[in-house]
Amino acid sequence: MDDVDRALLDALQRDATSAYAALGQAVGLSAAAAHDRVRKLRERGVIRRTTVDVDPAAVGRGVLAYVMVDGNTWMGDTKEALAAIPEILEAHVVAGSASLMVKVRTRTTEELQGVLRRLFAVDGVTSTQTIVVLESFFERPVSPG
Repeated sequence: MDDVDRALLDALQRDATSAYAALGQAVGLSAAAAHDRVRKLRERGVIRRTTVDVDPAAVGRGVLAYVMVDGNTWMGDTKEALAAIPEILEAHVVAGSASLMVKVRTRTTEELQGVLRRLFAVDGVTSTQTIVVLESFFERPVSPG
């Protein structure tokens, strides 16, 4: 990946609907060359998907929490059990005082409590520690540079 690829990624992260002509102009390429570069970035898995950034509060998902999950044993279906809870947006195996960390978005704290109950129903889960976010200063995409 070179500086042109990084500049294309940066531009696409700011506005994924940019026309190839505009992308090319921004990085000194023709529209066709920009399209080819973006296609290759997709084929290599650098660009995993194109999406829309939705304001969670605007769609009624204003409660954000991170939950540290610990367990005594993980069954093979733990990943699937977590993925089956739609309020869980991310799940990560972590090092530290817990085994997993999940990112949860709900409408209310009562809904968050329901998610925690469902987490405890997952085989092997022995404890959770929940951190509720009061305010987010910023979120940023991964810098390609």
